[in-house]
Amino acid sequence: QLQLVESGGGFVQPGGSLRLSCTASKVTLDNHAIGWFRQAPGKAREGVSGISSSGLSTVYADSVKGRFTISRDKAKNTINLEMNNLSPEDTAVYYCAAVRQVVPHPPSLERDRYDFWGQGTQVTVSS
Repeated sequence: QLQLVESGGGFVQPGGSLRLSCTASKVTLDNHAIGWFRQAPGKAREGVSGISSSGLSTVYADSVKGRFTISRDKAKNTINLEMNNLSPEDTAVYYCAAVRQVVPHPPSLERDRYDFWGQGTQVTVSS
């Protein structure tokens, strides 16, 4: 069973930056596509960014394009989400999710495409 753990959340002022990390113990993430999702209070969970198993294909929601960057660190078995120029609208619980992907292809931002989920990490952007 793949268990994902997110880290890196916290409190930041508008315009600030955070880096979220998603890792798994005992199971390599090399054969999995990874997605980052977020859920703000009273709102549905939405896809933020995704990366293919090869790391060569990425996708971003329009709301974060140019501000967020997803990447793989294979040596650490970790997927990072670098978030810059944060605004209060980015406040949410952020989740990483995984789906096995033996043949690399562009990742999805649809939550039902993913089989494994972490517990989430809170990101709060406020002055």
